[in-house]
Amino acid sequence: MDAEIIARWQFGITTVYHFFFVPITIGLSMLVAVMQTIWVRQGDEQFLRLTKFFGKLFLINFAMGVVTGIVQEFQFGMNWSEYSRFVGDVFGAPLALEALIAFFLESTFIGLWIFGWDKLPKKLHLATIYLASIGTLLSSVFILAANSWMQNPVGATYRNGRAELTSFGALLTNPVFLTALPHVLLASYMTAGGLVAGVCTLHLTRMSKEQAAGNVVRNGHTLTADEVAGDLRTYRWGAKFGAWVLLVASVFTIASGDLQGKVMTQVQPMKMAAAEALYTTEQPASFSIFTIGTLDGSRELFSIRIPHVLSFLATGNINGQVKGINQIEQSYAANGFTQDNGAQTDLQKTYAGVLKNEPVKLTPNIPVAYWTFRIMMGLGFLGMIIALWILVALRGGRTPRPTRLWRWANIALPFLPLFAISFGWVFTEMGRQPWIVAGVLPTYTAVSPSVGAFQAGLTMVLFTLLYGVLAVVEFGLIIKYHKAGLPDVTEALVSDDEDAPLSFAY
Repeated sequence: MDAEIIARWQFGITTVYHFFFVPITIGLSMLVAVMQTIWVRQGDEQFLRLTKFFGKLFLINFAMGVVTGIVQEFQFGMNWSEYSRFVGDVFGAPLALEALIAFFLESTFIGLWIFGWDKLPKKLHLATIYLASIGTLLSSVFILAANSWMQNPVGATYRNGRAELTSFGALLTNPVFLTALPHVLLASYMTAGGLVAGVCTLHLTRMSKEQAAGNVVRNGHTLTADEVAGDLRTYRWGAKFGAWVLLVASVFTIASGDLQGKVMTQVQPMKMAAAEALYTTEQPASFSIFTIGTLDGSRELFSIRIPHVLSFLATGNINGQVKGINQIEQSYAANGFTQDNGAQTDLQKTYAGVLKNEPVKLTPNIPVAYWTFRIMMGLGFLGMIIALWILVALRGGRTPRPTRLWRWANIALPFLPLFAISFGWVFTEMGRQPWIVAGVLPTYTAVSPSVGAFQAGLTMVLFTLLYGVLAVVEFGLIIKYHKAGLPDVTEALVSDDEDAPLSFAY
């Protein structure tokens, strides 16, 4: 392996690992805020217990996200210095805003939320978790603006040997960004809803088994009949709440994904062709349910397709034309990189002369693009089915029978949307190849010239081992506090002692 391949593996491993924590942080922060809002408005202790229970899981996840995210930006300067040099004027702006505005907003108010339970008035304390959640949303805005620019480099031109920003507003009105932002945020709420529903239904399943045995125990204490009824009521509400969040977010995720697919077809026609293993142009175009191609991914051997569906997904017209891989490659050889309608961004135009001297294999890894796209959709739909099953099983105040299938479905539910969105990101980044900036900068030209294969390989191994240790710590903490169940709470009051120190509320 050369340094480029190892650097790509390292960035892929660390990025995907870090991203496991991102959608949970985005979605769960707002769901915890909603739970606390209901408690503040109604005074029902069950919502305070849910707030503290899922608030603890959120804090563990947030801490791990911060730790693993620090590595990301350092890699730009270490393994990808040529990329940093070329795009720093453009890419640095949203990343700087993410650190200066979003990260400081969420970290500051998360701190106030943690330590302010017995120091701040209820409504002011509630505001801190909303501000922290808004910080996570702003963080996603700036990160997605930067990533969307890599997919469609607008608002920049080639000058003085690098890309220079000409319009920051263009970054925030980039059509790729405008469709990716709601899609990612909604998928994050799917993930958080799946986590809440899965955790609560697992506790319902455990309690129903213990109840049948005549002895419900929590933290070494045998619960009274009233305590059992209270816990069941709370978990049932949480399970329904999480399932509804997952289902509603799923509907809007599908809608936003449809819009994103049409924009992707316009600005990155090769990515859509690769996602469908579409080798020759079709009008109307059929959607591939299953395709087998050659080992080198150069042509189709067998496929099962639905007529007209791809035309609608890609163009909004059931008879629309979708370009195939072979025709896109021929167009690139004759005209360079162009969008579906033949247009180019200003940066793509001004850099075209330099790009002529770079050998570029235009086609991405077809099997990876094809299957990650389908795994993303399949896992998302499976999560929706389980969420619907939960709502049906819990209707009328019933507690479902703890069958093995029910238990495994509940265990899987928190992971299905999470892995779906992760596979979606793998598709987004791998489908863009061979470009690190679409139509401008080939990936192999962006690596650090002074970093060799041994150095890149050593750091990749060390980071992978470190992240493995962190995974053990993360799952150990999650399982520990999950098993502990709902906490016993004493209603938080404002302290009369103004000099009393802030205390950790968990």
